[in-house]
Amino acid sequence: MFHEIPPTAGMPLSWRDFLAGPKAAGLETALAQFLEVESAQIECSGTAAFLIALEALKRLSSRKTVILPGYTCPLVPLAVSQAGLNVRVVDTQPDSFDFDCQALKAACDADTLCVVPTHIGGMVGDMQTVLDTAHGTGAYVIEDAAQALGAEWQTRKAGTIGDIGFFSLTRGKGLTIYEGGALVAKDRKMQASLRETAASLVKSKRLIEMLRFVELIGYKLFYNPFGLSFVYGMPLRHWLKKDDPLQAVGDIFAAPIELNRVSSLRAGVAASAIRRLPSLLSENRKRGKQRAAMLSTIPGVQALQEKDDICGTWPFLTVFLKSQMVRDQVLSRLWTKGLGVTRLFINDLAGYDYLREVVPAANLPNARSVAARMLTISNSEWLDCGQFDQIAAVIRTCAQLYESEPAACDQSASQAVITR
Repeated sequence: MFHEIPPTAGMPLSWRDFLAGPKAAGLETALAQFLEVESAQIECSGTAAFLIALEALKRLSSRKTVILPGYTCPLVPLAVSQAGLNVRVVDTQPDSFDFDCQALKAACDADTLCVVPTHIGGMVGDMQTVLDTAHGTGAYVIEDAAQALGAEWQTRKAGTIGDIGFFSLTRGKGLTIYEGGALVAKDRKMQASLRETAASLVKSKRLIEMLRFVELIGYKLFYNPFGLSFVYGMPLRHWLKKDDPLQAVGDIFAAPIELNRVSSLRAGVAASAIRRLPSLLSENRKRGKQRAAMLSTIPGVQALQEKDDICGTWPFLTVFLKSQMVRDQVLSRLWTKGLGVTRLFINDLAGYDYLREVVPAANLPNARSVAARMLTISNSEWLDCGQFDQIAAVIRTCAQLYESEPAACDQSASQAVITR
């Protein structure tokens, strides 16, 4: 198999982007204009940007607790721990990435430094509840918009609604410098604090930057269905054959989080490419809305769709199945077929063994259910209509089998082995 659809609808680069020349300031200016804010700050990863935001808040407050949703990237609590702060995890709403409202209110107290809503899959979360609850107890709001650069809530850009927002510019996330991130803040004093904090923590590491630029060239060469079959598809199948989904989706992260200064050479590539971002997001949204609506017509299937006040970026489609067994049945037929069907984060935050010393034990039934019943489908332009229909047909068959013979489906799924 030498045709692999990427798991997300990333932006391919052009060789012209590499000829743009060093433009670090140009990328920050262009990104600020895109986000409709005064300034933007480029960092070496979205997690690094989050870590800098936490360090900046530590200089403004003696509070120590950071509240996270039960389902989010494991890198997020690792950053909290590296900043010397305490993680408090709050459950989500059913079939949602939003905080459970009552649980969030109960969790916020006089020691809460900030609340971190996560905009997963390019969909902005319930910001009003978060803003009211956090600000009502004197806490800040840091938006995790790593997957939502360009998304909107009530016509306001994701990441610009809370006190601070951070984005990922890593491979496959849309605009990319292979590994990168960005920070924004509404308040000018906060903007200055973020820059001062970064200046004190981030150092230039030339060898790392040379490697990242070579990797960015590799992204240009391999981010296509043929190239991805080697750099993404083969490792995926290797780890699935070893029955290691954490490694398969890249869900294991090591500390400490790297902090290094992004070169103007890498920034210049993205400063050129950002001109194509609005067109990419528009096409992704049109395609994603149509396909999510179609999947939602299948009984027992819920595809996440935009709410009335949201404009999503749709890097992938988020699909909830009726049970874990149905989800696993679908994956047993599709995960290794090169169609961009996969899982996001394997567990809720309390379910990772390697996070036991960072994430306190917590009862997260809704987040656990989300992790158990969810899969994602690429919204890449390379997934054509025929391939998407093939995916939908498998989902329909598995959902119908469960509706007619749930016991048989459960037994079959429990015996399923993911193979080529």
